[in-house]
Amino acid sequence: MGMTVSIFIPCFIDQLYPQVGFNMVKVLEKAGCVVKYNTNQTCCGQPAFNAGFRGEAKEVCSKFIKDFSDAEYIVAPSASCVGFIRNYYPSLFNNSSVHNNVKALAERTFELSEFLVNVLQVDDLGASFPAKATYHDSCAALRECKIKNEPRQLLSKVKGLELVEMNDNETCCGFGGTFAVKFDTISVAMADQKITNAATTNAEYIISTDMSCLMHLEGCIKHKGSGLKVLHLADVLASNL
Repeated sequence: MGMTVSIFIPCFIDQLYPQVGFNMVKVLEKAGCVVKYNTNQTCCGQPAFNAGFRGEAKEVCSKFIKDFSDAEYIVAPSASCVGFIRNYYPSLFNNSSVHNNVKALAERTFELSEFLVNVLQVDDLGASFPAKATYHDSCAALRECKIKNEPRQLLSKVKGLELVEMNDNETCCGFGGTFAVKFDTISVAMADQKITNAATTNAEYIISTDMSCLMHLEGCIKHKGSGLKVLHLADVLASNL
């Protein structure tokens, strides 16, 4: 029997992009994992925390800790949620009775690509996706989780996929959660620059670890009338499995 993995499905993927969650399960099972899903799970608490509601966020975070208390590994298709759990849970629960449990929980929580490459040491899942694509480094993946090479390593093994790097690939797409609402003009201008850089590569797709970035970019792409399409990494890795 393979490694047992508990999956965490972020709010926006659950509500708007459920296929990403299903594809992550397909990829993990292909990699030999036994996948568990706790139906009691809700949110990681990041939206409330980022909006300044620390008390309410702590309540949601406490539920997450309880829901995943017995998980050997927690894997999510979102570096944003993983980054929040790793970097902010320990400070939220500092000097509390669950501080050590929270620290241990953060250490066994992973974004999909880093779990595959660094924990399972798997990079070729037998996926096939004949297309030209460029990759967007989300701020959470790059800056909070230190993920840079893992997604590219996985994509390099996808048959038929040509990956072309865009200019300024480490620049923010402009989403930033509530930033896109509070500073919409700046947010859209940042997305416009990202889309222009992606289009210059003649890629058909923008791929990322974070559907939140892709959701923002997709909205701006449709407004611009660009032919670019967005895909989560899990969708590509699950192709033809």
